[in-house]
Amino acid sequence: MTMTPPQTATGKPARVLAGTTVGIPPRQLDFRIPDAPRYMLGNNATATTLMVVLSAFFPPGERFFMESVRHFRQRVTDPTLKAQVSGFMGQEAIHGREHERLNALLAEQGFNVAVPDKAVRMALALLEKLPKSQQLACTTFMEHFTALLGEQLLTDTRFQQQAHGEMLQLWLWHALEELEHKAVAFDVYELAGNRRLERIAAFPLVTLVMLPAVFASWGYLLAREGKLFDRRDLGKGLRMMLGRRGLIGRILPKMGLFARKDYHPARHDTRALESEWRERLFGARGSLSDQVRNLEEVRH
Repeated sequence: MTMTPPQTATGKPARVLAGTTVGIPPRQLDFRIPDAPRYMLGNNATATTLMVVLSAFFPPGERFFMESVRHFRQRVTDPTLKAQVSGFMGQEAIHGREHERLNALLAEQGFNVAVPDKAVRMALALLEKLPKSQQLACTTFMEHFTALLGEQLLTDTRFQQQAHGEMLQLWLWHALEELEHKAVAFDVYELAGNRRLERIAAFPLVTLVMLPAVFASWGYLLAREGKLFDRRDLGKGLRMMLGRRGLIGRILPKMGLFARKDYHPARHDTRALESEWRERLFGARGSLSDQVRNLEEVRH
């Protein structure tokens, strides 16, 4: 079947971006940051401040991911993987930009996002001392985490119901795109050697440098909110985020899949879920379709 190329409002064919041709479209989202309540997750400080920490971590983290892939980009000769890398770079750059905008709003609301931002930069600076191939292995491990987290966000209706509706849209968009490009860094890493011992080492390396940054920042923000010893708030928030049915708690048992000899992100097929959420977010009646500057170029 011959597909009609997308057209602009003037009737001229729209420029099709490389990433779009392989299902990784860099959507130029101009997210309308809403005037959300201070505690955007279940009116709970503990859960909200953890999401604040994650948002503060994303801009430096996305830059680390892009740089680790860029170092090996010249080894990519396959046209499909070249297009996938282009889409990956575009999506990650936009994620960083939009989270910077969100972080500015959070700062206006009184959250000291400078603390988790500094913490993650210090943690990443340690990883940047590692050999380039080990840095890329660490990226593939963190991409494994973000893909699992993205899938959980898109399927966890209990969590979605507790989140502020408009603010949730940014996280759903980010979650979808994490699934769309989840295999790119790993495919580039395979060109760099994909040494299993190096890949297994990424697990403790990332854990040892990132978890202290997460928990120190989280504790600091909770202390500023006067909630560090609020047992009721802590109990509810920890259940929402780290409990057995929590957003992050549910994916922790799956982290070990990364160490399997036959591990590959694409082995877990999420294409149907991605298709569903592309339509819900960016279809004809999509909740975010009016906030994408290049929608005609990235629809596929």
